[in-house]
Amino acid sequence: MSRGSEAARHSGPGYRDATVADITVTATGGRPDEAAFRVEVRDGATTTTHEVTVPGELVASLGWDRGGEELVRESFEFLVAREPATSILRRFSLDVIGGYFPEYSAEIRRRRRDRGG
Repeated sequence: MSRGSEAARHSGPGYRDATVADITVTATGGRPDEAAFRVEVRDGATTTTHEVTVPGELVASLGWDRGGEELVRESFEFLVAREPATSILRRFSLDVIGGYFPEYSAEIRRRRRDRGG
Protein backbone atom coordinates (compact mmCIF):
# COMPACT_ATOMS: atom_id res chain seq x y z
CA MET A 1 0.00 0.00 0.00
CA SER A 2 2.85 2.31 -0.58
CA ARG A 3 1.71 5.29 -2.56
CA GLY A 4 2.97 5.21 -6.13
CA SER A 5 4.62 1.82 -5.85
CA GLU A 6 3.13 -0.77 -8.12
CA ALA A 7 6.11 -3.02 -7.40
CA ALA A 8 4.72 -3.64 -3.91
CA ARG A 9 1.73 -5.49 -5.36
CA HIS A 10 2.23 -9.24 -5.40
CA SER A 11 0.08 -12.13 -6.50
CA GLY A 12 0.15 -15.87 -6.88
CA PRO A 13 3.23 -17.75 -5.73
CA GLY A 14 5.01 -14.52 -4.78
CA TYR A 15 2.77 -13.93 -1.78
CA ARG A 16 4.58 -13.81 1.54
CA ASP A 17 3.71 -16.00 4.49
CA ALA A 18 1.74 -13.70 6.81
CA THR A 19 2.19 -16.11 9.72
CA VAL A 20 5.79 -14.93 10.18
CA ALA A 21 4.54 -11.50 11.29
CA ASP A 22 3.24 -10.85 14.79
CA ILE A 23 0.27 -8.47 14.57
CA THR A 24 -1.01 -6.65 17.66
CA VAL A 25 -4.23 -4.63 17.43
CA THR A 26 -5.29 -2.21 20.15
CA ALA A 27 -8.51 -0.18 20.14
CA THR A 28 -7.82 3.53 20.63
CA GLY A 29 -11.36 4.90 20.50
CA GLY A 30 -12.83 6.65 17.55
CA ARG A 31 -16.16 8.24 16.77
CA PRO A 32 -19.66 6.74 16.75
CA ASP A 33 -19.41 6.07 12.98
CA GLU A 34 -15.74 5.05 12.92
CA ALA A 35 -13.55 2.94 15.21
CA ALA A 36 -9.82 3.62 15.62
CA PHE A 37 -6.97 1.17 16.26
CA ARG A 38 -3.23 1.11 16.71
CA VAL A 39 -1.56 -1.80 14.91
CA GLU A 40 1.95 -3.02 15.53
CA VAL A 41 3.49 -5.46 13.08
CA ARG A 42 6.65 -7.30 14.12
CA ASP A 43 8.33 -9.12 11.26
CA GLY A 44 11.75 -10.41 12.30
CA ALA A 45 13.84 -7.50 13.54
CA THR A 46 11.49 -4.91 12.02
CA THR A 47 8.52 -3.37 13.84
CA THR A 48 6.09 -0.94 12.24
CA THR A 49 3.23 0.99 13.83
CA HIS A 50 0.03 2.00 12.07
CA GLU A 51 -2.98 4.13 13.03
CA VAL A 52 -6.08 2.69 11.38
CA THR A 53 -9.71 3.75 11.25
CA VAL A 54 -12.62 1.48 10.41
CA PRO A 55 -15.74 3.14 9.03
CA GLY A 56 -18.94 1.55 10.28
CA GLU A 57 -20.29 1.29 6.74
CA LEU A 58 -17.26 -0.79 5.73
CA VAL A 59 -17.92 -3.26 8.53
CA ALA A 60 -21.53 -3.56 7.38
CA SER A 61 -20.66 -3.86 3.68
CA LEU A 62 -18.23 -6.70 4.41
CA GLY A 63 -20.83 -8.49 6.54
CA TRP A 64 -18.33 -8.52 9.39
CA ASP A 65 -20.14 -9.11 12.67
CA ARG A 66 -17.17 -10.21 14.81
CA GLY A 67 -15.88 -6.80 15.84
CA GLY A 68 -13.51 -4.21 14.50
CA GLU A 69 -10.38 -5.61 16.13
CA GLU A 70 -10.73 -8.93 14.31
CA LEU A 71 -11.45 -7.16 11.01
CA VAL A 72 -8.30 -5.06 11.43
CA ARG A 73 -6.21 -8.14 12.26
CA GLU A 74 -7.53 -10.04 9.23
CA SER A 75 -6.93 -6.98 7.06
CA PHE A 76 -3.31 -6.73 8.20
CA GLU A 77 -2.78 -10.45 7.66
CA PHE A 78 -4.10 -9.87 4.14
CA LEU A 79 -1.72 -6.93 3.62
CA VAL A 80 1.40 -8.55 5.10
CA ALA A 81 0.88 -11.54 2.81
CA ARG A 82 1.18 -9.18 -0.15
CA GLU A 83 3.82 -6.65 0.84
CA PRO A 84 6.35 -5.90 3.58
CA ALA A 85 4.94 -4.14 6.63
CA THR A 86 7.31 -1.26 5.89
CA SER A 87 5.31 -0.60 2.69
CA ILE A 88 1.97 -0.34 4.51
CA LEU A 89 0.79 3.23 5.07
CA ARG A 90 1.37 4.48 8.62
CA ARG A 91 -2.09 6.06 8.87
CA PHE A 92 -5.11 5.05 6.82
CA SER A 93 -8.73 3.96 6.77
CA LEU A 94 -9.39 0.28 6.01
CA ASP A 95 -11.69 1.28 3.18
CA VAL A 96 -8.68 2.33 1.04
CA ILE A 97 -7.27 -1.21 0.86
CA GLY A 98 -9.60 -2.17 -1.99
CA GLY A 99 -8.13 0.62 -4.10
CA TYR A 100 -4.71 -1.00 -3.84
CA PHE A 101 -5.86 -4.62 -3.85
CA PRO A 102 -9.18 -5.17 -5.67
CA GLU A 103 -9.50 -8.70 -4.22
CA TYR A 104 -9.60 -7.36 -0.63
CA SER A 105 -13.39 -7.33 -0.10
CA ALA A 106 -13.93 -10.81 -1.50
CA GLU A 107 -11.00 -12.22 0.48
CA ILE A 108 -12.14 -10.65 3.76
CA ARG A 109 -15.69 -11.96 3.22
CA ARG A 110 -14.24 -15.43 2.55
CA ARG A 111 -12.16 -15.27 5.73
CA ARG A 112 -15.22 -14.25 7.74
CA ARG A 113 -17.15 -17.25 6.39
CA ASP A 114 -14.23 -19.65 6.90
CA ARG A 115 -13.77 -18.61 10.51
CA GLY A 116 -17.42 -18.72 11.40
CA GLY A 117 -17.86 -14.98 11.71
